[in-house]
Amino acid sequence: FESLTLLVILLNSLWMGATAEWNEEAVLTQARWYFQLGEHGFCLYFLVEWIIRFCAFADKRSCVTDFWFIFDTALMILMIFETWVLTIVFSVGNASGIGASNASILKLVRLVRLTRMARMARLLRALPELMVLIKGMRVAFRSVLFTLLLLLIIIYVF
Repeated sequence: FESLTLLVILLNSLWMGATAEWNEEAVLTQARWYFQLGEHGFCLYFLVEWIIRFCAFADKRSCVTDFWFIFDTALMILMIFETWVLTIVFSVGNASGIGASNASILKLVRLVRLTRMARMARLLRALPELMVLIKGMRVAFRSVLFTLLLLLIIIYVF
């Protein structure tokens, strides 16, 4: 189950990149059918995963002390709001004559999708080798930055 969830998190990250690149619509109800299917599918999977994890707690009150569960709960609430609640709101809005033409504010809501990339932190927790690589890149960044600065100084002087 854990491996499947990590795979779905990775696929969701790739899906978000593809959606950001090829989906020009601000509202999910106006997007092509495969974008809608993907968003609803990922939202449903993460909701089922959240429910299974909640049911796995012997004492349901102890879920409040689990950091990863609280983190996933916040991401799940944002994902449900973006995928299902806004879909219902715009479906009702279109039926009552209020079009999604003034939905330019929802382009800002698309930035909320970037918070779902925080799920990659679970992937880093499961793969400590990846975390070692990221820490190494962070350490090497300083020397690369100073080398670049030195090269710019040399180019400027000569």
